[in-house]
Amino acid sequence: MKAVRFHQHGDPDVLRYEDAPDPQPASGRAIVHVRACALNHLDLWERRGIERVTLPLPHISGSDVAGEVASVSDASVPPGTKVMLQPGVRCGECTPCRSGRDNHCVRYDVLGLQSDGGYAEMISIPIENLIPFPAHVDFITAAAFPLTFLTAWHMLMTRAGMREHDTVLVLAGGSGVGQAAIQLARVSGARVFATSAPDKMDRTRALGAEDVFDHYTGDYAKEIKRVTGGRGADIVVEHVGEATWERSVRALANGGRLVTCGATTGHRAAMDLRHLFARQLSLLGSYMGTFAELREAASLLFAGRVRPVIDEVFPLARAAVAQRRLEEKGQFGKIVLQVA
Repeated sequence: MKAVRFHQHGDPDVLRYEDAPDPQPASGRAIVHVRACALNHLDLWERRGIERVTLPLPHISGSDVAGEVASVSDASVPPGTKVMLQPGVRCGECTPCRSGRDNHCVRYDVLGLQSDGGYAEMISIPIENLIPFPAHVDFITAAAFPLTFLTAWHMLMTRAGMREHDTVLVLAGGSGVGQAAIQLARVSGARVFATSAPDKMDRTRALGAEDVFDHYTGDYAKEIKRVTGGRGADIVVEHVGEATWERSVRALANGGRLVTCGATTGHRAAMDLRHLFARQLSLLGSYMGTFAELREAASLLFAGRVRPVIDEVFPLARAAVAQRRLEEKGQFGKIVLQVA
């Protein structure tokens, strides 16, 4: 099969479009013909090298995958079935897995991290990770959905306990997680605000944000308090990290919840602990989500109530160009590789 692999860490030039071994059938697993694979920042970190993480080389990245079933070891899913893939890989045996908290699995992996991902014509995947989708959903849309919507669902619904009429502030509304969080909060009845670059503000509003604040030059903490009568946000969706942390904490209402799933601008953050206890704030970490949560979120996609925003589609052979676009932060929504 053809695949995009890197044999050493570095800039996008290390990505090679080349022949790679076909995945082999195995018990409990399916082989899927990949039709589309969406990019995530995790792909960039894998290529550059992740501190204290050793990746198998040569490496195939790609956590967001959609395609057609080629074969299944137990014939439980007919060949040709259109599927998106649950990007979290669990052991199924540990206490968290048995209790339905599979993103706490002691051997948890993300597709394309320690395993081969979707930058390839074929992929081997546990059968339980197959999620069939209806004919009216195309492969590009299906590939752009799983990781960001699963992450946003777990952040808002599970970790932050979002309630109807909560005020939610979503950082970087044009990002994958940002556009997913705006839509999920909106369909849940929350009042939604977001930050964005000036040239993306109109598109961010179109997703359902009541108002959008300048992510780079303004003080969105002051802005959210201005539009809420001095109160602030009940929930701040934070996935930017060091560059925004102080403003995100200030943006919270008393008793507010900040939930974070990333640190794309740096992982060091500081705060005045007096604000934490005196204002009774909650700081919540969030990572991926469960199998059940992705199926719940996917039901909204299948019903047409939410939809991932597609920025640009590239052929698999141009994966290096696609990753450069993601690195340059010029995208609005998801960048997708079309494989076949």
